[in-house]
Amino acid sequence: MNLSDLFAIPRQRDPQRPALRFEPAPGAARELTYEGLHRRAERLAAGLLARGLRPGDRVALYLGNSPELVVAHLAVLRLGAVTVPLNPAYRRREVAHVLRDAEPRLLVSEERGLPVLAELSADERRSVEAVLQAETLAAEEREPTEAPPRAGPDDLAMLLYTSGTSGRSKGAMLSHRNLLATVTALLAAWGWQASDELLLTLPLFHTHGLVVGLHCALAAGATVRLRPRFDAEAVAAALAASEATLFFGVPTMYVRLVAALRQGGAPALPRMRLFCSGSAPLPPEVFAAFAELTGHAILERYGMTETGMSLSNPLAGRRLPGTVGTPLPGVSMRVVDGDGNRVPPGVDGALQVRGSHVFEGYWRDPERTAAAFAVDAAGRRWFRTGDLARVEAESGHVTLLGRESELILCGGFNVYPREVEEVLAAVPGVREVAVAGAPDAELGEVPVAWWAGEAAVAAAALEAHCRRELARYKVPRAFHRVDALPRNAMGKLQKHLLKAPATAAAGPPS
Repeated sequence: MNLSDLFAIPRQRDPQRPALRFEPAPGAARELTYEGLHRRAERLAAGLLARGLRPGDRVALYLGNSPELVVAHLAVLRLGAVTVPLNPAYRRREVAHVLRDAEPRLLVSEERGLPVLAELSADERRSVEAVLQAETLAAEEREPTEAPPRAGPDDLAMLLYTSGTSGRSKGAMLSHRNLLATVTALLAAWGWQASDELLLTLPLFHTHGLVVGLHCALAAGATVRLRPRFDAEAVAAALAASEATLFFGVPTMYVRLVAALRQGGAPALPRMRLFCSGSAPLPPEVFAAFAELTGHAILERYGMTETGMSLSNPLAGRRLPGTVGTPLPGVSMRVVDGDGNRVPPGVDGALQVRGSHVFEGYWRDPERTAAAFAVDAAGRRWFRTGDLARVEAESGHVTLLGRESELILCGGFNVYPREVEEVLAAVPGVREVAVAGAPDAELGEVPVAWWAGEAAVAAAALEAHCRRELARYKVPRAFHRVDALPRNAMGKLQKHLLKAPATAAAGPPS
């Protein structure tokens, strides 16, 4: 089976059921049934086939959320070609990097993206044979005259570029088998039904919106209520009008949604059955505030570009704030020490996963691919997620402790930035906070904090709060107030953009 086979099942079962309802503005909507959506994808695939597109060719989609993106993606998959989603906010340098690396034959762009493409040099866009405009994409459709090439489960389906929080993004090769593993696991774990309606405001250039959201909905035969972007007040209104049963977001979205619900009044949500959060840690205080306002406990899960989804809190059962649950069906997981030995519950270590959901490797980069995997004594490959974690002894749930690369080694002591961030986030008036290491001549590194929030909050008060809650060596040596923390399009902190002070006064750890 490939993805196209999976997506065809709901069409056969209920062809007139709404598949996609695009809502660019209140009162304006475009709707496609399952029959209509797949029919358009078949016709576009025939047009792309006539242009010479063949299995394995890459097609870049420089598009915002729209029916055209969905149709183009399904058409590319149908031909056994490879979708390369591009963030529509990318500028010339970022687009050029992906085009040089992925070498797509075709590129589909909205009109607003054409000026950026015009800035590219001939060398940067040398692989692109044609740029198709989304607004006139229907002109590319034609009646199929031959059966399209068929993709096998091990053929590439998507080339997803990592979010690039620590440098140039890398192309993660995801096969049909990888994506099927994630989708089928989530269909079972989250109880997807054809009667579900997903309010989808996540961007479709990212695995959270495209795979967890769109792919799962199309496989379940559910209806996707697609919005161009997230707007907290509009989402609150849609929820109050009972227009959805599912909503997926990142923590930043839930922070804004809590504020909107507090301002407008918490609505009754008779149809909502599941709120999910991922792509970054959800602060426990946001979990608690949302539960108080709505009566819903947000389900936190864990995944990444290279693996799709790996862990999830339960659909039925206790969802523990600050944890990402247990392995999904088909996923194996372990936490290991520096020598690669599995550590017992309650002990911190590096998180590794294996299973059919794990990607094939980095595009044209065998060295990075080899470094991304560990091999155990039985010859099994484990993907090094780069995250530090702990399996809680009582619940068996996994708590994430931060990225391995962000661990601060202060005078021989481990400082986990997330622990310090959670302590500071509990201070009234602190909206968001980031902690990172700064060089120190005596201790090697010391923690430093950047925070955004009310100007009335004094650094001395933050330091005093940390001293009450944390061991001395964990207390940040400096507190820098900023207007906002640097984040990427999915709300992940980009700590490499934070500038550490040249010096930091540090006391010895206690």
